[in-house]
Amino acid sequence: MLGIGSGDYAEEAQGLGLPFPAAAIDRFDLLEETIEACLEMWTGDHGSDRPFEGQHVRLGRALNLPQSLSRPHPPILIAGSGEKRTLPLVARYGDACNIAPTPELPRKLELLRRLCDEAGRDYDAIEKTVPFGFDVGPDGRKAGAVLERLRWLAGLGVETVIGWVVGVDRIAPLEVMGREVIPAAAELGPPAGG
Repeated sequence: MLGIGSGDYAEEAQGLGLPFPAAAIDRFDLLEETIEACLEMWTGDHGSDRPFEGQHVRLGRALNLPQSLSRPHPPILIAGSGEKRTLPLVARYGDACNIAPTPELPRKLELLRRLCDEAGRDYDAIEKTVPFGFDVGPDGRKAGAVLERLRWLAGLGVETVIGWVVGVDRIAPLEVMGREVIPAAAELGPPAGG
């Protein structure tokens, strides 16, 4: 899977030696061109023999050897919640999305459904994921609230949470996760009719 987004942290990009345009519009153009270049690399048996010439991304030949085992290409997860650029990119190119689990999530998922309809894509074929901090508290008192939040997300059609355990440096939150949260979360399924 290719997980990609426009980027939020200049320091992270700089540390990796990646460009981080100051203007958000340029970062979104770079994101779209990067996805298009990757798709060129995943064509055929070895990628494309044609050059890829974008404003931000240029490839003399979009070769990719060895070629991806996933055909026609690896799944593409596009991260972000933006309505003007990110969600339209998910509708066009994404096999999965990673959208912040804010109170706006239901509206953003409905917008993604409309954008998929406009693009001729199957909304249900796109895996819905969210970033999630599992904060059960130092003594586990918040486990019920975590499970309620997970039930809410599952009811919206979110299939995967990409998360971290708050307080992972202590054993108690991990024990609560293993004893209470993970078994209950395993029982959650897609919404009725979904």
